[in-house]
Amino acid sequence: MRTQVAKFFLVSIALLGAFASGVSGAQAREITATYAAVGDVTRTPYGWVDFCGRRPNECRVPILEAVDLDLTAKTFKILDRVNRSVNAMIEPVSNMDHWGTMLDHWDYPVDGKGDCKIYALEKRRELLALGFPRQALLMTIVRDLEGAGHTILTVKTDKGEIILDNMVDEIRGWEETGYKFVKRQAQTDPNVWVSVGPVSAPMTTAGVK
Repeated sequence: MRTQVAKFFLVSIALLGAFASGVSGAQAREITATYAAVGDVTRTPYGWVDFCGRRPNECRVPILEAVDLDLTAKTFKILDRVNRSVNAMIEPVSNMDHWGTMLDHWDYPVDGKGDCKIYALEKRRELLALGFPRQALLMTIVRDLEGAGHTILTVKTDKGEIILDNMVDEIRGWEETGYKFVKRQAQTDPNVWVSVGPVSAPMTTAGVK
């Protein structure tokens, strides 16, 4: 598949205190959100393949037309609540200490413990249960600030791509993280993964409805 030239927009999203529980007006900030450049189909992570083998019903899903989440005050508040609650409910533990293997083990927090993949999968599951479009909730692999592999959840919205991360309770635009993005699920099919590259964008602005 030829590299797709992505839509590039730079969006400043003003976050009012009412958007997120526990965030006062004085703490309101702006998210810089853009659309990442999506490249060729790439190798599906072993952890996702193994997850699908153990939970086939999670992966035997139809191919759907790409849809972005309509980012409103209401949907942002839900995203913020889910990100914070899942971060608080799971006890962080390494893959080796948890499962006794160096091979990536992706799963839901069946025992309340897990590493970054477990956090991201649980957030995706909870948002799907709340009616969020599957095509906008993308498991994503990055290199963190120390160069280590890390998994997060990208939420592709009509105002740019934002990140739910177990390392940070605040929702951020994907470029704000400082991570090196490697690959993520395709919007149309979660079993297809695509490479993710840098962005070069003309600037526009928009607010959350």
